Amino acid sequence: MVEDWFVVMLARGFAFSAPLLLAALGEIVTERAGVINLGVEGMMILGALSAFAVADASGSVWLGVLAAMVVGGLAALSHAFFSVTLRANQYVSGLALTMVGLGLSGLLGKPLAGRPLAHPMPRVDVPLLKDLPVLGPGVFADQSPLLYLGFLAAFALWFFFYKTRSGIVLRSVGENPAAADVLGVNVDLVRYLAVLFGGAMAGVAGAYLSLAYRPSWTEGMTAGLGWIALAIVIFASWDPLKAVGAAFLFGAFYHLAYRFQTYLAPEFLKMTPYLFTILFLVLSALGKSVRLGAPEALGRPYIRGERS
Repeated sequence: MVEDWFVVMLARGFAFSAPLLLAALGEIVTERAGVINLGVEGMMILGALSAFAVADASGSVWLGVLAAMVVGGLAALSHAFFSVTLRANQYVSGLALTMVGLGLSGLLGKPLAGRPLAHPMPRVDVPLLKDLPVLGPGVFADQSPLLYLGFLAAFALWFFFYKTRSGIVLRSVGENPAAADVLGVNVDLVRYLAVLFGGAMAGVAGAYLSLAYRPSWTEGMTAGLGWIALAIVIFASWDPLKAVGAAFLFGAFYHLAYRFQTYLAPEFLKMTPYLFTILFLVLSALGKSVRLGAPEALGRPYIRGERS
């Protein structure tokens, strides 16, 4: 009995961690380049809507995922334009992106609201993982391929950050953009590409919700997950591999919270994403007082020739 309960908790924790992990990995890349994007929630909801609309019209969930990546990336480019090119306040730009994303998705998604997806994303079994005793059939079998994509992306990003020249360049832009500029690095281009990648990953995270986790479209279906992804970035100390464990921890917490909502007030559950938001803003404001592994130039626009 206890073993069955534990296996179910692990399975649901992994399933719920997929969108958190995908969005957090994208934000880690963005912030490693020195840009904070608080628009993750907005990009996720736009990705969820575009993925469902395209998959519903075409019958292909993978076209839906591609559409989510494109829409999430385009939304992120608007943030890059304001924060990198115009040097606007990154916090304000990101919050505006979230508000626009939530409002626009609610407006455009009204005709699709409540419609189930005829052909949801198929679940897959990974041969080696599904054969593990106890955990294999119960945890790793019958999961979305996007969950395993998140695992692979985490390892790929770790390798990119620490084992490739391009990864070192990206991290240097987030730590000391002036020094990177002197060495011939196009700081603005690196930051644009990082923000674009973060938006595409947030779009995929949204696609997971509307194509795999709950194959339908519902207004506000992200329910604060974008904010939790931002908290995971801090919790994981901007490390892709640590983000895997952090995403599972938050996913398992959410499953347990709903499982025990008889004992835990529903109002507290609804309040949780906003508590993470406040924590994120407080830790960001503390800056150098709390060194959690944040890039040195995080949140600061780079102006050539200006003293830091």
